[in-house]
Amino acid sequence: MTILLSGSLAFDYIMNFPGYFEDHILPDKIHVLNVSFLVESLERQRGGVAGNIAYNLGLLGQPCRLVGTVGNDFGEYGAQLGELGIDQSGVVTLDDLVTASAFITTDRADNQITGFFPGAMANAGEYSINALLDDVSIAAVSPTAPAAMRRHVDELVASGTPFLFDPGQQVVALSADDLRAGVDGATLLAANDYELALIEDKLELTREAILEQVDVVAVTFGDLGSTIYADGTSYEIPPCEPWRVVDPTGAGDGYRAGLLAGYTHGLDWESAGRIASTAATYVVEQKGTQAHAYTPAEFRERFEAAFPDHSAALDALLADVAGT
Repeated sequence: MTILLSGSLAFDYIMNFPGYFEDHILPDKIHVLNVSFLVESLERQRGGVAGNIAYNLGLLGQPCRLVGTVGNDFGEYGAQLGELGIDQSGVVTLDDLVTASAFITTDRADNQITGFFPGAMANAGEYSINALLDDVSIAAVSPTAPAAMRRHVDELVASGTPFLFDPGQQVVALSADDLRAGVDGATLLAANDYELALIEDKLELTREAILEQVDVVAVTFGDLGSTIYADGTSYEIPPCEPWRVVDPTGAGDGYRAGLLAGYTHGLDWESAGRIASTAATYVVEQKGTQAHAYTPAEFRERFEAAFPDHSAALDALLADVAGT
């Protein structure tokens, strides 16, 4: 059985400005803003929510199938995912377009100015996932083109396939009807605390009403850990302490990978949440959402050191993975 991942595949272009934006922006001239920042570095990193989740699942040895649209520049990215055994049969290459790209400039105070070009991602809603569901244990619908999110939610509901709804930063872009369809149909809902508040506001629902409606709701709180609501119970999941904190970007995607892997193997939520926390911690220790790496044996050692009372949970998850 495999996990189907519908979501964005993108490149992140990271630029560092050695000064402070506020020193170059005149408050009384905001209405005629015209400013240029000379950056000292430029890096292109692999990213996109579905790509990040897939990468983390690949490290855990969990089969997964990517769904999305990419451009003529995706070859190297796809090859690197292929090395982890990730099924890309649902990835469509549009040769006349480029892969979605985020252009992020960060100053010395960690303020960011970002521009996002959807590129091939804008066409993701044109492609069905129905032919890709035969051996799927659970799917995930993550941020991508809103039309694709709605289409894939509808197809998963119609097929009876359980899915994780992970609207993320697209909460704002989704219509209330599209957001409601995702929440109503989901087996699991994942969001950080702020995103869940946005969902509540947009749907005019209380948090209690959402918890009654969705079987499992996972809410993340950054370095404070997470809470998983399931079966009328709330499970407080502690963080796995990082060895260092370099960049928290993408940690939520690592968390979702661990949660999906735990669900697929039928683990209890306390164990699945701790696996998710451990997977997330590896991400924050490196710069880049796919810059970290570990073997299953290394993951086991890290998990058992952090959560010794739950070490048996890894037996099911890693049993068939070489190196454990």
